[in-house]
Amino acid sequence: MPGLTLGDVVPDLELDTTHGKIRLHDFVGDAYAIIFSHPADFTPVCTTELSEMAGYAGEFDKRGVKLLGFSCDDVESHKDWIKDIEAYKPGRRVGFPIVADPDREAIRQLNMIDADEKDTAGGELPNRALHIVGPDKKVKLSFLFPACTGRNMAEVLRATDALLTAARHRVATPVNWKLGERVVIPPGVSDEEAKARFPAGFETAQLPSNKCYLRFTQVD
Repeated sequence: MPGLTLGDVVPDLELDTTHGKIRLHDFVGDAYAIIFSHPADFTPVCTTELSEMAGYAGEFDKRGVKLLGFSCDDVESHKDWIKDIEAYKPGRRVGFPIVADPDREAIRQLNMIDADEKDTAGGELPNRALHIVGPDKKVKLSFLFPACTGRNMAEVLRATDALLTAARHRVATPVNWKLGERVVIPPGVSDEEAKARFPAGFETAQLPSNKCYLRFTQVD
């Protein structure tokens, strides 16, 4: 199995989805995209996750971020499953495509195979992997959860905001950061450069080491 990790270019796969056939690189285009896998259709944790992702879809759309789900069942199974997902939390609509991968080829190439979980026939199943892919088609951030643990979609959104903010302003985000809070200036940026880049100024934390490496600033 390929060891797809941060900085790797995702393979340009041709995929069959609930919205028709796509090529992965064309789907990402010039945007950020979140690709996320689920062990199987009509399973409890996956149903709650897809419902929650549908609930957050509007927030990702505001940020210009695309969503693409993966499951190893076929398209017709996905379409039937979507009815359950939407009924679970009425008012939420699954507007993003879900990839069909019955031969498990896509999840192998995207490093989404669960080492422990198998289907009833002993076949491979996806884990709960999630990759945030940039416009350059490279993996910018990954989450990996076992089948027994559902993901936190609020954290996926928070991490997406952190990535977008860091890319836009060439900054970093501190622990527990949320959109609108102060960011930190990377150590490679001198104070003189920081003054030019951040006209609103910055605050340097006073630490026992007397090293001026923890600098906070506000960005739009």
